[in-house]
Amino acid sequence: MKTSAIFYHAGCPVCIEAEQQVAEALDSARYDVKIVHLGEQKKEIEAAEAAGVKSVPAIVIDGAPFHINFGAPMSALKG
Repeated sequence: MKTSAIFYHAGCPVCIEAEQQVAEALDSARYDVKIVHLGEQKKEIEAAEAAGVKSVPAIVIDGAPFHINFGAPMSALKG
């Protein structure tokens, strides 16, 4: 069974670079990766916050949030 991984980002240059690195780093045979652009998919903000995401880019692997660098706080995406 594959492990769930959700990569949240806002489309900024830091986020896009992190998305590319994550896509290359995670073994698709082991991880079911979903990419969520919160700037375009605002309805997903609540789910990201519920998963513990405080800023983007971030990845949630098997329910545990991991923050990558610091691109934008979640509050910046709500406006």
